[in-house]
Amino acid sequence: MAKHDETKADQHHEHDHHGESHAHDSSAQKPDGHDSHQHHGHGHHEEMVQDFKKRFFISLVLTIPILALSPMIQHFLGVDWRFANDMYILFALSTIVFFYGGWPFLVGGIKELKDKTPGMMTLIALAISIAYGYSTVVVFGWDGNQLYWELATLVVIMLLGHWIEMRSIMGASNALEQLVKLMPSEAHKLAEDNQVYDVPLSEIRNKDWVLVKPGEKIPVDGVIVEGRSAIDESMLTGESIPIEKEDGDAVIGGSVNKEGSLVVEVEKTGEDSYLSQVITMVKEAQESRSKTQDLTNRAAKWLFYLALVAGFSTLIVWLALGYAFDIAIERMVTVMVITCPHALGLAAPLVVAVSTSISAKQGLLIRNRTNFEGARNLNAVVFDKTGTLTKGEFGVTDIVASPGFTDNEVLQMAAAIEQNSEHPIATGIVKSAKEQNLPIDKVEDFQSITGKGIEGQVNGRKINAVSPGYVKGENLPFDEDMFNELSEQGKTVVFVLVDDKLAGMIALADMVRDTAKQAVAALKAKGIHSIMLTGDNEKVANWVAAQLGIEEVYAEVLPDDKAKQINKIKEKGWRVAMTGDGVNDAPALATADLGIAIGAGTDVAMETADIVLVKSNPNDVVALIDLSKKTYRKMVQNLWWATGYNIFAIPLAAGVLAPWGIIISPAVGAVFMSLSTIIVAINAKLLKG
Repeated sequence: MAKHDETKADQHHEHDHHGESHAHDSSAQKPDGHDSHQHHGHGHHEEMVQDFKKRFFISLVLTIPILALSPMIQHFLGVDWRFANDMYILFALSTIVFFYGGWPFLVGGIKELKDKTPGMMTLIALAISIAYGYSTVVVFGWDGNQLYWELATLVVIMLLGHWIEMRSIMGASNALEQLVKLMPSEAHKLAEDNQVYDVPLSEIRNKDWVLVKPGEKIPVDGVIVEGRSAIDESMLTGESIPIEKEDGDAVIGGSVNKEGSLVVEVEKTGEDSYLSQVITMVKEAQESRSKTQDLTNRAAKWLFYLALVAGFSTLIVWLALGYAFDIAIERMVTVMVITCPHALGLAAPLVVAVSTSISAKQGLLIRNRTNFEGARNLNAVVFDKTGTLTKGEFGVTDIVASPGFTDNEVLQMAAAIEQNSEHPIATGIVKSAKEQNLPIDKVEDFQSITGKGIEGQVNGRKINAVSPGYVKGENLPFDEDMFNELSEQGKTVVFVLVDDKLAGMIALADMVRDTAKQAVAALKAKGIHSIMLTGDNEKVANWVAAQLGIEEVYAEVLPDDKAKQINKIKEKGWRVAMTGDGVNDAPALATADLGIAIGAGTDVAMETADIVLVKSNPNDVVALIDLSKKTYRKMVQNLWWATGYNIFAIPLAAGVLAPWGIIISPAVGAVFMSLSTIIVAINAKLLKG
């Protein structure tokens, strides 16, 4: 096939490094973002939050007249605001609150009973149904005191609790939409007539040829049939260096073509593609995640059973003692309504709200509360290397100057000739020179020589930056022992020549984060194992691990194997956190007990994770474990306060002190209820980061 003008591969120089190389081009474009996909899951969650908010405010407005019209509240306040047919107005207002405000709890309670897992929803539904049913029969003729005020306040406080809670926790995950966004929506299809047509990705078939321009995302899995370029696969595979690829090399859909134009023959589309398989793994891991009931639900489950037992026991005892049925029923209703603690509905959400606020200030974004609470029990933290323990950018680690040259001169000359390139290694050299305040001279007659390197004139001297292969091919003498030592550490070595003589070697590596070493040491002090899991090569991984003090390393791990490796660690009975930033980490983040995304990483990693470290600081892993412990402790305290009210109020409501003439009225029960709610709110506010 004749080469189309747009398919001509640009000529770029390269530095070989163990069969790999990096190419330079000052015109590398940034990939276009495709954000046309709608975040349906997120939108649904937003609607639910807004729905609870609306129900709360409408119920709150209606509760004010309900309280004012209730004879029991009037008696408690020492006023008399009664008028003809006031009870029917009270009934009408309470009916709206019961069916509109209480609807989520009634539906939730029925679902919990169907699933045979009674919890908070069942407890609330039971209390408001009994209060509404009993009060309604009282209004229409039964002898007793109606409890509409209890129903209304319970609905309002529970709606408030759920609204606070839903605002504070993760919505429906957008991980899958984010993964899909990585793929371009269109591809440049090369037709038989050598013309290029932009077609939707869905129309691309196996064996089709597609053109990929510089800076674009590769739309399909396939094989290069024409062209040469550096491909950035770091977000997909974890490989930190862009890989030089040419005719016959495989490419992955979703990776970024950095420089030359490519023609790719399609091998895999749709569900067979690498990215689709990652999507499937994330979906499976998310769906298989255990739906553990949190502390509040467990407490609510037991209170539900307690309410039933206490209520019916009270009825039977009062009837057995010879009291009238309506009196016994009122005692029973009072017990069952009081059993549903308003404070319990706020105990966890208030702590969560305070905890979320503290975490946000510390740069921790909590997206899944249940898994965050479980962070206090972690046994191991698994770290991805590229972009998590390291910065994901090259920096100069060693300079070996030849006799007659200084380290600064070697770096200065390399920076001068590399300054026009956007390649990560060139960027690393230039950045290092700038950090040391070295002047970067102007380069003239710059040219890239394929397979050899780059060349230019700096201050009248011929400067080359070349690959190890070029130096060996020209039989230039160099310190081979030092070169081998640097290579063994997984570093990339660039040779600098001045007037065809070796001036020195510059070694570069993906720079380790200063905070990563502190984080590993702090975790070790807590008895938590640090493990490195990376798709990068073994030499690089071991060099980074040695700097950080990590003893357990798994290198060259494929994305699906990352998730499997997490499961292997979990099989020890350990609770495992995974910290990563790339698409290749998404299945592992979803599989781990706690998924932690580095904020500087991909949207996919962040959407799959339970917690996002906004500052990209590994030290924050330690901070979130500490906050998890404090949050859990505060939640337990609040639950004791909330349920302690029941332990005290239920026997009194049941009438254990009746023989001594002490019978707690629902109004007094309401005072106890309010006190416990206030204590719980104050206690939550005392949580410190």
